[in-house]
Amino acid sequence: MRCVIARFPFDLTKSGVLASMKAVKPEPVVGEYVIIGRRQFPIKQVGQVITRQDRRDFSSAEVVRAMMMLGFTCRGLPEVTAKPPRGLTSLQRASAMLGTPVSV
Repeated sequence: MRCVIARFPFDLTKSGVLASMKAVKPEPVVGEYVIIGRRQFPIKQVGQVITRQDRRDFSSAEVVRAMMMLGFTCRGLPEVTAKPPRGLTSLQRASAMLGTPVSV
């Protein structure tokens, strides 16, 4: 399949990507990643290996698009959401209505 990454065309196949990544040790995943075989590779590492270009030359979106077109599963790390602020207790609400400060 013909894919354009960093303004350069590449003819990629699923078997070619599997063969290229077979001997590569996955780096720790800190952002978007692609599942190749049973291992999770950072998307930029995969892009660097299959294109032989510097990671700064392409965006992760270009590699994600190419990997998804080849049938690989791509994911991002779930965002950590902050806990919602605690609501006031009934005592604190009543004190606020009366205008009396309550220490917590």
